Amino acid sequence: MADWLDQPQAVRPGEELDAQRLAAYLATTAPDLAGPVQVEQFPQGYSNLTYLVRIGEREVVLRRPPFGVGKGSAHDMAREYRTLAGVARVYPRVPRPLVYCADETVLGAPFYLMERVPGVILRARPPAGLALPPATMRRLAEATIDNLAAIHALDYGAAGLGDLGHPAGYVGRQVMGWTARYARARSDDIPEIEQAAAWLAAHIPPEAAPALLHNDYKYDNMVLDPVDLPRIRAVLDWEMATLGDPLMDLGTTLGYWVQADDPPELQAMRFGPTTLPGNLTRAELVQRYAQAGGRDVGNIGFYYVYGLFKIAVIAQQIYARYRQGVTHDARFAGLLPAIRALGHAAARATATGLSG
Repeated sequence: MADWLDQPQAVRPGEELDAQRLAAYLATTAPDLAGPVQVEQFPQGYSNLTYLVRIGEREVVLRRPPFGVGKGSAHDMAREYRTLAGVARVYPRVPRPLVYCADETVLGAPFYLMERVPGVILRARPPAGLALPPATMRRLAEATIDNLAAIHALDYGAAGLGDLGHPAGYVGRQVMGWTARYARARSDDIPEIEQAAAWLAAHIPPEAAPALLHNDYKYDNMVLDPVDLPRIRAVLDWEMATLGDPLMDLGTTLGYWVQADDPPELQAMRFGPTTLPGNLTRAELVQRYAQAGGRDVGNIGFYYVYGLFKIAVIAQQIYARYRQGVTHDARFAGLLPAIRALGHAAARATATGLSG
């Protein structure tokens, strides 16, 4: 069972942290975290960097921005820490935040520490030996979408997050914003991506009542109980959380949700075992979400296309950084085919909806 738990590895070259500086900082600002420090790195993820920090017998997790990126909301550690602290007031399935450091002289950028929630994280290739029969996958898929509806029902005012975003006009701003980001990061000619942007701008639906959005909700951002896998122990990576139309959040989840009958080009970029027997289809996810949250999902095709487009732009931004030599992470070299696949999927979805 221990082999199934998410484990760190050696820190990637160029992404090392100064353990002595970190230990000295913690000794003066967080005495309960004082002691010799050892650092390893969780190798997954494409945005903010995540490290395991061992302080004696205690394990905590450190988050900091990627090396070589400018300041922006996607890498705003103060905002991410505040969001996590607020969500923790009203929702039990998040790691407890511990320390925030704005002093860039310590590790070269702002960072924060949170408790480690051990468990299983399902990615495209599940841990070896972990049984995932259809009944388990169905329960997990149902729990996953029910939990998203529960997040959207949270009282963000009671969490102290009423000023986290600007819900009015959220949908239109997101379409414009991601379109502009794609234009800035564009490296290759992918007509389907630009066509998706134009289609979205022409089909913006009336907005739903605002809710707290996670904005990157998928299997590999959840920590699962190794004894009872469909039980969600924690939801991770709240860096893009905001307030807005909850169906935009659902759309992003659908964009990541690759089905067993999707084309091979889309199957190759899946982020979790969503193609295994027992998983709900995208249409079934939407139906269950509507039942759990009581929301009108009549325009769900728009939100699915948005999810595909947004994921493609995120991948394009990362790929552009790799092409420019800002990062040398070898994983990023193969992102271009994934971007094209997302563009093709968006083109199909504008014509056929969720089955695209």
